[in-house]
Amino acid sequence: MDKKMNNYEQDFPILKQKVNDERLVYLDNAATSQKPRAVIAALTNYYYHDNANVHRGVHTLAERATEKFEEVRLKVKNFINAPSEREIIYTKGTTEGLNWVARSYGMSHLKQGDEIVISYMEHHSNLVPWQQLAQKTGAQLKYIELLADGRLDLESARQQITDKTAIVALTHVSNVLGVVNPIAQVANLAHSHGAIMVVDGAQSTPHMKIDVQSLGADFFAFSGHKMLAPTGIGILWGKSRYLNEMPPLEFGGEMIDWVQLQETTFKEIPWKFEGGTQNIAGVVGLGAAIDYLSQIGMEQIEAHEQALSARALPALEQIKGLKIYGPLNPALRTGIISFNLEQLHPHDVATALDMEGVAVRAGHHCAQPLMKYLGVAAMARASFYLYNTEQDVEQLVKAVKATKEFFKNGTV
Repeated sequence: MDKKMNNYEQDFPILKQKVNDERLVYLDNAATSQKPRAVIAALTNYYYHDNANVHRGVHTLAERATEKFEEVRLKVKNFINAPSEREIIYTKGTTEGLNWVARSYGMSHLKQGDEIVISYMEHHSNLVPWQQLAQKTGAQLKYIELLADGRLDLESARQQITDKTAIVALTHVSNVLGVVNPIAQVANLAHSHGAIMVVDGAQSTPHMKIDVQSLGADFFAFSGHKMLAPTGIGILWGKSRYLNEMPPLEFGGEMIDWVQLQETTFKEIPWKFEGGTQNIAGVVGLGAAIDYLSQIGMEQIEAHEQALSARALPALEQIKGLKIYGPLNPALRTGIISFNLEQLHPHDVATALDMEGVAVRAGHHCAQPLMKYLGVAAMARASFYLYNTEQDVEQLVKAVKATKEFFKNGTV
């Protein structure tokens, strides 16, 4: 595509509307992204022409659906530079992928006295599964500290990861602080102690080029709905040597090889993890989203979002009484900006911004331990994506200023 980045908003029909009589500025992309016409068209085309169950029929529709279903596995492999498409497992999303690693790999490998190391910035999806695993196995859950600006403290990582550590699980990009964690460095540290590296890629995969091999990850999970695809579809990538030895967690149709009265054998990876009818339309939509993102180029998307952040961060920082969380250097973060405004509750801020047409998130962002660590109850969060523009940044800043004045004076 040879369009300028600022023109991609035209591909997203939902953005062409007004909210509360104001131009819609959608800045809740860290929660979920909007869907381009190409993805919507792919879903419609599938249901109009190819709707059938996969792997189970020899008729034309079933063969076409199966071909599309498996083609996307290869697209995902190339998109994240995985060694093999056989290592690509379809899930409902990041949460399910991380839970599968904890329940399948974790329960079959960990024992009392082992250690699981995560950080204080983790989303609940990369925290609660490890809590549960520690409680069930007797392993100890340990936390890596953060630096004053919200970045991961590598010295703390070196202290927390020991020869007793079995699993290190980190978010690639914080959904609150926007920081990009040095996964490759931590992975090298984990491997030097015999631990595996699990990566939550929910907030990185939509916004930057991913190479799971360069990252040194052993497992990598992400969601489709944050990267232009439908909800309910995600990916768990894992190294073959670990996936092959992991037991499946869901039993039923399609994941079996042979069922007898008293015992069952299971298919090879990835199919042994994909019991029952999968989200076939979601897979098709994910494939269309990957095509769309690849045509633009992930490097270009990352540069665009950093440019928007570089414009937004100093403008917001100049607003008296506004506190930004995470590093102020846009080169150290993605397009996620979390903030609080004076003594106002973030929900009040988000409601006021909505009256100005600006959609942001407010709350603890499924990161309550991080909120406690930072000494706050909640935050407002604006997050950019490829279709956001400089005009969106200006409207955000204007809306925040108007919100401050409204609550200060009681009038807009």
